[in-house]
Amino acid sequence: MGPRPRPSPEIADRTVFFAECLVGPPSRANDFLMSGAASLPAATTSGLASTPLLQPGRAWAAAAYVAARGRLAPWLAVAMAVGIAGYFALSDEPGAAWRWLALAAPLPALLLARRHPMAAWLAALPAAAVLGAGIAMWHTAMRPPMPELPRGATVISGMVRQVHVLPEGRRVTLEAPSLDGGAALERRLRVRLRNEDAARPQPGDRIAVRALVRPPAPPAYPGAWDFQRAAWFSGMAGSGFAIGPAQVEPALSGADRPALSALRTAIERRVLAALPGPEGAIAVALLVGGQSAIPASDLAAMRDSGLAHILSVSGMHIAIVMGLTFGTVRLLLAAVPWLALRLPAKAIAALLALGAGGFYMMLTGAQVPMLRSFAMACLATLALLAGRRALTIRAWALALAIVLVIEPVALLGPSLQMSFAAVLALIAGWEALRPRIAAWRGRRRWWGRVLLMLGGVVVTSILAGAATTPFGLHHFGRLQLYGVVANAVAVPITSFLVMPAGMLAALAMPLGLEGWPSQAMGWGIAATLAVAHHVAAWPGAALALAPIPGWALAVTTAGMVWLGLLRGSHWRWAGVPVLAGGMLGGILLHRPPDLLISADARLIAARVEGAVFLQRLSGASGLARDAWIRLWEDPATQPWPRAGDAADGRVDCSPGACWLRISGAAPPVVLLRGEAPRAACAEAALVVSAEPVRGRCAAAVIDRFAVWRNGAHAVWIDPDGVRIVHDRGERGSRPWVPPLPTPRAAREPPAATE
Repeated sequence: MGPRPRPSPEIADRTVFFAECLVGPPSRANDFLMSGAASLPAATTSGLASTPLLQPGRAWAAAAYVAARGRLAPWLAVAMAVGIAGYFALSDEPGAAWRWLALAAPLPALLLARRHPMAAWLAALPAAAVLGAGIAMWHTAMRPPMPELPRGATVISGMVRQVHVLPEGRRVTLEAPSLDGGAALERRLRVRLRNEDAARPQPGDRIAVRALVRPPAPPAYPGAWDFQRAAWFSGMAGSGFAIGPAQVEPALSGADRPALSALRTAIERRVLAALPGPEGAIAVALLVGGQSAIPASDLAAMRDSGLAHILSVSGMHIAIVMGLTFGTVRLLLAAVPWLALRLPAKAIAALLALGAGGFYMMLTGAQVPMLRSFAMACLATLALLAGRRALTIRAWALALAIVLVIEPVALLGPSLQMSFAAVLALIAGWEALRPRIAAWRGRRRWWGRVLLMLGGVVVTSILAGAATTPFGLHHFGRLQLYGVVANAVAVPITSFLVMPAGMLAALAMPLGLEGWPSQAMGWGIAATLAVAHHVAAWPGAALALAPIPGWALAVTTAGMVWLGLLRGSHWRWAGVPVLAGGMLGGILLHRPPDLLISADARLIAARVEGAVFLQRLSGASGLARDAWIRLWEDPATQPWPRAGDAADGRVDCSPGACWLRISGAAPPVVLLRGEAPRAACAEAALVVSAEPVRGRCAAAVIDRFAVWRNGAHAVWIDPDGVRIVHDRGERGSRPWVPPLPTPRAAREPPAATE
């Protein structure tokens, strides 16, 4: 046989490029991709010269290459995220043909990649955005439609998929439920059992219970979090509560029970038996991912102290699990010389650690932060086996792309946004500080290493906290001022005591020896809770601010991504004013509405001089009220003034109406409370009523019929009139938005006449 032919240099370069897009430090992969520098291969340089559109900007492209060296491929994942965000911002659902066209969008970039790599990359950016939108379209189209749920009580039967232990009672998720013996639904239902119910259903059991169920709630106000969209993609049809005892039919055998759900329930039961109280509830959250049993006061303390991330299993938790597994396996193999000399201990330990991380991800429900963390863990393991650097921006971008392909709607939630923002800040910060850390580590003794470790905890807390602040303000309207202090104490406790003890407890459960590891875990959790309550009690621990709007978050995110992806050039610092402008613009320029009306008109509130006047009828949503209070920066709330009372001359109430004059000489807004609308229609700019306003009215009207058709309303009162935005106009016509309701007379056929 002759010598084996060697691949051409161009093919070899492309092979290196694709390999190093996944792992390893930047080398010829980026040289091959960015064709502007003198060191590029001749074929690539000629390709650039033959591209007419790029000839005028060749010098600029060379400078941009130096600035963006090693950070080009990650922009494709960012472009995919932009496309997904653009899809969800549409007011109408694209046709089915667009889904197929989106899948073909990368073809031009692939055709250009052979001879014109830089042109291919430029073409790949919009192609990735279109592809991201297409992926989101496919996910939307594959979801089953929302069923029509009964308004009255119904008997629900179905198989128990999950059981959530609450501070009082239990909540079950039913798979393929049927209502009053009808056909099984394609979506799941979640039902809370009565507190005094003695039934203890397990995953795999069949249950029947009489309950009241409701579809997912609409947004609390136009632009608020869309519960109906979240339910559409999660497969939920609605939720409710039992009004009778549950009848449980146990599964015939263990094979009929969902393995992971049954294991999760068993661990939860054993942990709560060993650790009753809030310590056990938090231990359950860390081991199996359920937070439903944690008392509200402890949740609030963890949130206000900046420690809520400890309860949400994510990168820190999977890193601890994989790190402990890796170290233990490698130590055991090294302890046996015969094995240590014959087996690749490092590779075996890395693969077993990856398996432990994957099992932990599935056990905790494969939530978005865990998907991100496990994807990066897979890349880190691959890099370790290949002898490459594990923590890179390319790994971050590939993990982002994987999560977006699996669950594109997660882009809109705080979990993905805060998780990826924190990791981006940590990677960029590590790259900037790595030379100084190496110099410090090389010149100092053991005490210097201890200081370096403590300083690392503080720096990582500052970086992650700063990166997640814009997203926390957008979604929650809160700013934790002392999170660095709380994390400096609580994170080491969690890393070195709570999670290792929890792993030991889980491993010892088959032998019934989980008692003492559970107690050790409880000591660490009790110390963490003490830190949380102590820090949360400090003055101004959780500063309430108005949530920044979506446009401000988008601008801030653009600056953050620009700052994180570029390096080694003054162009990178252009992201700082963009980031700061988005934050300051969102805080200073955003004006919350002056008046809010809920989707059922049971809640009507107006903000006047820092106080909120609230009309709350029976059955009003407490969730909507809390969202309004966060939107208005947690002001004091009070009922509407009684007849004859006034609020700084801006609210004047009679027995049947309240007149609001919020903006100087603007026409007043009238809240009717039983008075005939004749006078209000003649003088007011807007008439608001929880009941139907019948008859003609010259003024704009928001009444029971208006919210029935268009959902919640928000009103801004200006000197030149009022501006009204309603939920249907904000969300448009999408599959998860209920269709425009029709009057009962139009639905019922006319009665037959003789």
